[in-house]
Amino acid sequence: MSKQGFTTSIVHGDRIGGTEHGGVRQPIHTSVQYGFERVEDLIGVFQGTKKGGFNYARQGTPTTAALERKITSLEEGVGTICFSTGMAAITATFLTLLRAGDHLISSRYVFGNTNSLFGTLRTLGVEVTTVDACDAKNVKDAIRPNTRMVFVETIANPGTQIPDLQGIGNVCREHGLAYVVDNTITSPALFKPKAVGASLVINSLTKTIAGHGAALGGAVTDTGLFDWSAYPNIADDYRRSAAKEQGLLQIRKKGLRDMGASLSSEQAHSIAMGAETLALRVKQSSANALALAQFLEGHEAIGKVFYPGLKSHPQYEIAQALFKGASWLLSFELLNAERMIDVVNALQLPIKATGLADTRTLIIPVAPTIFFEAGAQTRKEMGISDGMLRLSAGIEDIDDLIADFSQALKLAA
Repeated sequence: MSKQGFTTSIVHGDRIGGTEHGGVRQPIHTSVQYGFERVEDLIGVFQGTKKGGFNYARQGTPTTAALERKITSLEEGVGTICFSTGMAAITATFLTLLRAGDHLISSRYVFGNTNSLFGTLRTLGVEVTTVDACDAKNVKDAIRPNTRMVFVETIANPGTQIPDLQGIGNVCREHGLAYVVDNTITSPALFKPKAVGASLVINSLTKTIAGHGAALGGAVTDTGLFDWSAYPNIADDYRRSAAKEQGLLQIRKKGLRDMGASLSSEQAHSIAMGAETLALRVKQSSANALALAQFLEGHEAIGKVFYPGLKSHPQYEIAQALFKGASWLLSFELLNAERMIDVVNALQLPIKATGLADTRTLIIPVAPTIFFEAGAQTRKEMGISDGMLRLSAGIEDIDDLIADFSQALKLAA
């Protein structure tokens, strides 16, 4: 059969790969222990000489493995590890591949919890430098002899800044650095970081891929582009494996076996089902976000709108060149910030809640909530004003959303 389309491959992947009793999707395996007829096979699973076996659910189950295969296919990678949350995936990647004395370069425009994690890394002896990654030169200028890794998000949350993804990929390749790209906002439906040279791709499965606000999960995918045999922090125990397997093997052993941030089979099954409608949901939510951004940009009560699908966005050309759509994430500011609370409370359809990429539209004031702990100085450096509102567009009928914003914005005068 010829290469299948994006959604077709997701919907039929489980069935074509083979399932028990002819089921159209993988079942939920709840067993924690997995037995073997021959003890030699059990030993082989522990030592990595027997491929595809399971011993203890902390390192994976047949259900999580099925989801990992699906994510690997979506990102066109060579392997994936699933975790209990997106933050668990990011944390495991950093803590298993970086050591005290190493240097990490990151975009300064990152998710609030990721920014908080940088503080933890610093206490453990990892140096972290944050730069304006919209210009690859800033990344190149920050490189030191002990630099090991560069981390960016495809579209920053909440300011929607887009890094020079291709330029940074070139810099990382030239200097032998691991290039880690968080693809959560765009998802593989809109962009595959492998195209710009990413070594590892992070997805918070909770958000775009699962998409219904009903399951927590995260994943790290190896694109197969990075030479792990040249990476100094791979433990000797994992050097025995093929070079392309060493990075993920260390993340799985240290991040799942030792840290225990395991994804349950029940959550994995829910995420896998949500992924079947990924492209359909992203198409609708991106269209809604663009329509709302255009409406807000033309409204007399609005000061600024941040959305990569607008021609006024600083990285509009990058978004057009790399992404199939500008995603569901947008932010905006009222001219009269003092009326922010009144306007948000007047909205009837957007749910006043944290979280992203639900089928329902979500709205939240940024500074006093998700970026409160970051502090005023960090918020200023990231371009987050006290009056910024973040919106995650859902799949509602756009006329209903615009009508709701129209009535609520009457309070902004």
